[in-house]
Amino acid sequence: MTETAEPATAPQTLAKTFEPAGIEARWYQHWESTGAFRPARPDAVPFTIVNPPPNVTGSLHIGHALDNTLQDVVIRYERLRGKDALWVVGTDHAGIATQMVVERQLEAQQDKRTNYTRETFVDKVWDWKAQSGGTITRQLRRLGCSMDWSREQFTMDPHFTRAVVKVFVDLFNQGLIYRDKRLVNWDPRLKTAISDLEVETQEIKGGFWRFRYPLADGVTRTDGLDFIEVATTRPETMLADMVVAVHPDDARYASVIGAFLEQPLTGRRLRIVADEHADPELGSGAVKITPGHDFNDFEVGKRAGIKPADMLNMFDAQAQVVQTADGLVPPQFLGQDRFVARQMIVAAMKDAGLLVPHVDKDGAEHDCEPRTIQTPFGDRGGVVIEPWLTDQWYVDAAALASKPIAAVRSGAIEIVPKTWEKTFFNWMDNIQPWCVSRQLWWGHRIPAWYDAEGKAYVAHDEAAAQAQAGAGVALTRDEDVLDTWFSSALWPFATLGWPDDDAMVKRHYPNDLLISGFDILFFWDARMAMQGLQFMGEVPWRRLYLHGLVRAADGQKMSKSKGNVVDPLVLIDQYGADALRFFMCAMESQGRDVKMDERRVEGYRNFATKLWNAARFCQANGIGASTSITAPVATHAVNRWIIGEVVETLGTLDQAMADLRFDAAANVVYQFAWGAFCDWYIEFIKGNFDDETRAVAGWVLDQILVMLHPFMPFVTEELWHALASPTHPREADLILARWPQPGAAVDAAAKAEVEWLIALVSGLRTARNELGLAPGAKLEAWLPEPSDATRAVIAGNGAAIDRLARLSAIHFAPAPAGAAMQVGAGDATLIVPLEGLIDIGAERARLEKALATAEKEAGALAGRLNNASFVERAKPEAVDKARADHAHHTAEAARLAAALARLG
Repeated sequence: MTETAEPATAPQTLAKTFEPAGIEARWYQHWESTGAFRPARPDAVPFTIVNPPPNVTGSLHIGHALDNTLQDVVIRYERLRGKDALWVVGTDHAGIATQMVVERQLEAQQDKRTNYTRETFVDKVWDWKAQSGGTITRQLRRLGCSMDWSREQFTMDPHFTRAVVKVFVDLFNQGLIYRDKRLVNWDPRLKTAISDLEVETQEIKGGFWRFRYPLADGVTRTDGLDFIEVATTRPETMLADMVVAVHPDDARYASVIGAFLEQPLTGRRLRIVADEHADPELGSGAVKITPGHDFNDFEVGKRAGIKPADMLNMFDAQAQVVQTADGLVPPQFLGQDRFVARQMIVAAMKDAGLLVPHVDKDGAEHDCEPRTIQTPFGDRGGVVIEPWLTDQWYVDAAALASKPIAAVRSGAIEIVPKTWEKTFFNWMDNIQPWCVSRQLWWGHRIPAWYDAEGKAYVAHDEAAAQAQAGAGVALTRDEDVLDTWFSSALWPFATLGWPDDDAMVKRHYPNDLLISGFDILFFWDARMAMQGLQFMGEVPWRRLYLHGLVRAADGQKMSKSKGNVVDPLVLIDQYGADALRFFMCAMESQGRDVKMDERRVEGYRNFATKLWNAARFCQANGIGASTSITAPVATHAVNRWIIGEVVETLGTLDQAMADLRFDAAANVVYQFAWGAFCDWYIEFIKGNFDDETRAVAGWVLDQILVMLHPFMPFVTEELWHALASPTHPREADLILARWPQPGAAVDAAAKAEVEWLIALVSGLRTARNELGLAPGAKLEAWLPEPSDATRAVIAGNGAAIDRLARLSAIHFAPAPAGAAMQVGAGDATLIVPLEGLIDIGAERARLEKALATAEKEAGALAGRLNNASFVERAKPEAVDKARADHAHHTAEAARLAAALARLG
């Protein structure tokens, strides 16, 4: 078909060159406009998956390409198998990311969010979504994703918002959502709490400062000292110190446990408490405790009897110093940024003679000991996270986690690969309360209203909250919104219309499968399991497939800073979506990351071209669409063989898909289409196009197109229609065709016969290449005492042997004396004399020299790889290259040795 032809028109001769761009655009528009992606088989078994909703701000990256390719392969496969397939698609409102995008636009106009009311700013976000929020959905179409766009979802859609509010209110009424004062990860740039999962730890060069805190009330230690030395990497927090902890078994401090210290800058009295958090081997063994600004200190403070409501806070939302509740922070520190305050505090302590200097190996004194510190950063704000004591809304995640844990243990949820179960259980068994409130304007506003005393009334709307509070009670709406992951946790059922559309939910919940990157196992997958089991009483999906990351070719993680990010759209432009999709599947091996290799993407573009050319060959020789889903009747051995190959390939493919082995599924189709069909079958049938062969060839090519369609949908759909004819029209587009049902079995005799011929031809071609014989040179072979089976194969395939193996004759007699090469085929060993064809001595000398070189290189590389020092200290990519080079030279040595052996 030409690029301008309509997909449903009469077939045309295939173009000489395969050009994917026009084919892809045309077919996708056709599929979507004809409703091919919608579930329309009410009497069929439903099959449902949901996509991990990308951020509405996002663009397609290589991880999306992997994730969505795997999902599309599954949904196309199940659709072909007759299922009523639904792939739910949508985007996430991405609270932080989207608000950042719109705020940056305002900043570019010398404007800011706070110049607007909340409602006006939210209107601006909706305007942005209408204009720019569809980028990634357009890009998913380019990848070929057969999603039901007629039901496209957005987590801020009205029906979805109703579901979110219902879940929040119901969990509150069940005692599973509550408000509490706890430490959170606070992003001072975004001015919101973020979850542990949104914190990235980086190694930062910092310091370890030591200070002396004087003992109060004239108390001294048993060693006569009147102070305790404390150490910290965050000196600024001493403005909110509340106690100092020592280990209960530390004899140095036993006499002063319960006594008080005086914090030098604030004058605050700090009780000395015994707590195992203090490590006697670390520093002085004494730890200053700032429970309002450190997660470990928070727990120590609680054990020391300090209530969270009484813990001191010394920072505002921008991490600037504010006055503590006891009013003891000196005025010179108020309003200072946390890192400026750090410098001021160190200087003040030094001036007071209370800084203990660090003495380096050369005897020089420094204010602190240099250290590399694991420092938390917000993954979006990009600044150091500050532990901050605030009132937030929490979900009792431990209570919700019990059902998903039981579901995985019982097999109600199958995690693939199974190795991820241990990680799942470890996290779920130790899960912490889930902070679900965020200090943003964009998102689902928390359905809570407060009276003047701060009592919360949680309800579906303000009228219901007012009814709870009573007439005349003034109420104020909570300013916060919900964590984006709270709403996306409802994705498997809220996207089906819950709680309004009961029929859709009954048909498509639970989903059959979730495909997700392992990196959102706890962000999203585990939380869907919690909410699905809590509200639907069933698991959200029966199987959870976790794939790895797509890494750079050298195995490094892709990042913009490293400059190794690969744009999937550029690859699609260069090689076509089919080639990129096939690469993703072929490289997706359970439990392993995918290493990007553009050469392999190019190789799969060549595969598509190979298939295109095979179809052109068939079309030119009167081979077209099959008339039957079952295999045609076949009498020729080669036709019986290729039908059996379809049967075997189909069985392997179906098993691979059942096991979610995408690499095995892709590779078995690849090997069959390229090897068995294009390389061998087409060669065997050239010049023998009788009616039987045309029927079998057309049927086999149809089976290839159907089996390959989930992986390479565009080229297969194009060829499917191109091979049709007025006498053999297609009943439907390939996307809606029927999965192969050969109704045949493997013919063992035909398989043995054809494999004998393949072995003979392959062996002779290899031998010719190894010995430098001209490919077209006609040879004669001798075969003394052949078996009856071998005689029969040779007798029935003389023309093919002559044409493909370039053997003009096979003599059933002992070979003449002299140099000869030997070629095995089945139980036979054919002898081909070489006298007069090559210079035997020169060829032997050449092979021996090349063999010595290959063995030397292989030996040297083996020595390096057997050196533990090299393997442990060299860069991983250097070790990988050495292994690849060793394998290459070892294989080359084996090839050369075989060539020498052929010379006799």
